[in-house]
Amino acid sequence: MSDDAPKTNPGDIAGWPILKLTYRTDAEKIAALLPPGIDPGREPNVHLNIYNVPVPDEPEHGIFMTVDADYRGTPGIYAIGYGIDQESAVFISKEMNGQPKFPCEVTYYRMGDKVTARCSHQGYTFVEFSGTVTGPSADRPQYEENEWWIKVSRAVGGAEKSYDFPPHVVKVHSTYGTTYREDVDGELRLLESPWDPIAELLPQRELVSAILDTPTWLGREITLENPLDPDAFWPHADTIGGSRWPGQMGGPRKNR
Repeated sequence: MSDDAPKTNPGDIAGWPILKLTYRTDAEKIAALLPPGIDPGREPNVHLNIYNVPVPDEPEHGIFMTVDADYRGTPGIYAIGYGIDQESAVFISKEMNGQPKFPCEVTYYRMGDKVTARCSHQGYTFVEFSGTVTGPSADRPQYEENEWWIKVSRAVGGAEKSYDFPPHVVKVHSTYGTTYREDVDGELRLLESPWDPIAELLPQRELVSAILDTPTWLGREITLENPLDPDAFWPHADTIGGSRWPGQMGGPRKNR
């Protein structure tokens, strides 16, 4: 390990790197998931960030699933879901900001140079990764990122195309640097699951990159942006739990 490797207290959750996986899928698959008003990005990339961070001061294991997407010409990423193991953050995150969090069991650890991650929900494992660290990366990028969430509340009683709060885009503007980064050579497996249909709706065509990234957070701003067309959004209103996977009465669709 090089001299610039991060030095933290053993077991300190604030020092954990994020396992960042990027893979290529089909452009039309991403387009099908995006509500009208949010457009596919230049590349049909899916990003899976698997992490353990303090939220607010307790460990939260999670998987953060996004796709490249633009809003009003601004490049960014659209959040499909945050699967996390901390119940307290699930409901307030969606109610307050539209952040699509849902309960998930996440196993993520490193033993020597071996990295293992597994994500399960409702008894189904939907993501597995196994890899080997190949060495430190000389790249230390600084990021400026726009992430898109949707804040919406359908009308009490569930009347067709009726809302108590119509769909609005929430912009999450983040800046952060990289204190340390390592490259990982491994295999990403997407597994069939009715509750997290990533293998079906965002199939993997090519694993683009796998890295362990230790970030330094510089700033984050969450703002309510413009409304989306409420009628055009209606087919996207019913989701599986707190995610943005298309659902039926909060569960998997019977006929997809």
